[in-house]
Amino acid sequence: MLVADDQADVLAALRLLLKGQGYQLHQARSPAEILAAVELHDFDAILIDLNYARDTTSGREGLDLLAQLAALDATLPVLVMTAWSSVDGAVEAMRRGARDYIQKPWDNARLLATLRAQIELARAQRRSGRLAEENERLAGGGELPPLIAGSRAMEQVLRILERVAPADASVLITGEHGTGKEVIARWLHARSLRADRSFIAVNAGALSEGVMESELFGHVKGAFTDARADRLGCFELADGGTLFLDEIANMPAAQQARLLRVLQTGELQRVGSSKVRRVDVRVLSATNAPLAQLTAGGGFREDLLYRLNTVEIHLPPLRERRDDILRLAEHFLRTRSPRYGGAVVGFTPAAEKALLEHRWPGNVRELEHVVERALLLAVGPAIREEDLVLRPGGGGGERAAAIDEMTLDEAERYLIVRALARANNNVSEAAQRLGLSRSALYRRLARHGIEP
Repeated sequence: MLVADDQADVLAALRLLLKGQGYQLHQARSPAEILAAVELHDFDAILIDLNYARDTTSGREGLDLLAQLAALDATLPVLVMTAWSSVDGAVEAMRRGARDYIQKPWDNARLLATLRAQIELARAQRRSGRLAEENERLAGGGELPPLIAGSRAMEQVLRILERVAPADASVLITGEHGTGKEVIARWLHARSLRADRSFIAVNAGALSEGVMESELFGHVKGAFTDARADRLGCFELADGGTLFLDEIANMPAAQQARLLRVLQTGELQRVGSSKVRRVDVRVLSATNAPLAQLTAGGGFREDLLYRLNTVEIHLPPLRERRDDILRLAEHFLRTRSPRYGGAVVGFTPAAEKALLEHRWPGNVRELEHVVERALLLAVGPAIREEDLVLRPGGGGGERAAAIDEMTLDEAERYLIVRALARANNNVSEAAQRLGLSRSALYRRLARHGIEP
């Protein structure tokens, strides 16, 4: 905490009292020293005199100082003390932002009790504010996500995960888009010693350079045009927990330098602030880009790469882990089916064959989308091959869902299947929805091999 008074004997007495209670003290003897200290350090509380060099009785210096301190940090508990106590002075001090008012000479027991109460209250308010920001940014907890990985291609990955999860080492997760890099990051957090603290995920590739600095390191009120209040960055939100940086290869060079400094020192500064704050964060990162090549070409800092990949885990594409395709499909079916009534419970043999033969360029994410879409289109207890709407040659998933990317036959088949699903398999109603006669729809059903 910070204690401030212009009298050396007062500071000496406070130092003896508070150090005996375990407080770490920083001392100041003028308003300028107080403001400079608050700009540079985080304090749990401040105990200040109201009177300094300008005069000895009015308390105007101290009252003016209170407004300045409130502008710097509205959550910081400030207690004022003076030998010239009055009701009016106490009211004015509280109005300017003081949490309590102590008269000299003070009672030790009351001073210590007031300090403890205000520090605990401020900590509770900060925890509440941090929780609100975590909720806003969808911070995860320590729940263990399922790992569906029984194929030989995943054996080495699982061995590495088991060994590095309890450690505090930085981990770089590589692999193609959609291979499940964030799932792996969440699993590592849930199996770590930080599992009861926050997991904060940020897509470093989706943020502009200016926004990224504020997102990662936070900002103070007035730092830029829209900075209407102080905001915690992802590093502070993840303090004590895990920060996951996705698409790390797309981080601008200036932010790479700032990230490296935080990883090296554990210290950061919010945008617009000179105050140094310490954080304890485990950083997990992910990319689908070849970082080694980017580093050789100067597109990514080599020293930052060394900080991020203490351990590197490469996730194989889904086409290299065929044994997991049906396991994953069944997992997505079990978890998604309740959203749509739970009537669909499996896949037909033809659908399973189609899943195994597809190339899955979009990997696990594509498979998840295909299964969810098939649940919408299925008209019986099992998903059929036609419900999957897989593009010939391997490109399914989100691309297959877009009509303008399908062939005419694929689009017609897709629309017929959807119309039947919406009409609960009533051919007459489906024909009406499609603007066809009943006989015309039957001809199309026969041509596409669709059984209503």
